[in-house]
Amino acid sequence: VVTLSLLMYPVLRSLTLQLHSAITGSYISGTYSIAFINCLNEQIAKDIARAIMDKKLAAYVNILPKSSALYFWEGELEESTEILLLVKTRTSKIGELSNYVRSIHPFEIPETISLPIDQGNPLYLKWLEESIPQD
Repeated sequence: VVTLSLLMYPVLRSLTLQLHSAITGSYISGTYSIAFINCLNEQIAKDIARAIMDKKLAAYVNILPKSSALYFWEGELEESTEILLLVKTRTSKIGELSNYVRSIHPFEIPETISLPIDQGNPLYLKWLEESIPQD
């Protein structure tokens, strides 16, 4: 009984939070995330952003202008300019988003990292919910 209770706790907690959110209209921290994806140039960034939107993997993608980057690659310090995508999506879509980006990105190892959205404008968060299909 104790083992079953421990195994069921995450599921029960999630269901309880979802029920509370549905009743009160409140946001559950971490339901949405911002993913960061680096791109070589603006055209690649636009192509990847459009592909993400066409697949309905995000509600919104910002394309930030060129930034300088320093990183180690194959043991050598490299310097480049990159374009950064900020992708607003459901946290549950991050795995699918990452896999899709790897399949279309020209980099051997594209950066796709994410941070959960803890809080925000309730109306914006509601819009995210309505804009991204459920799994």
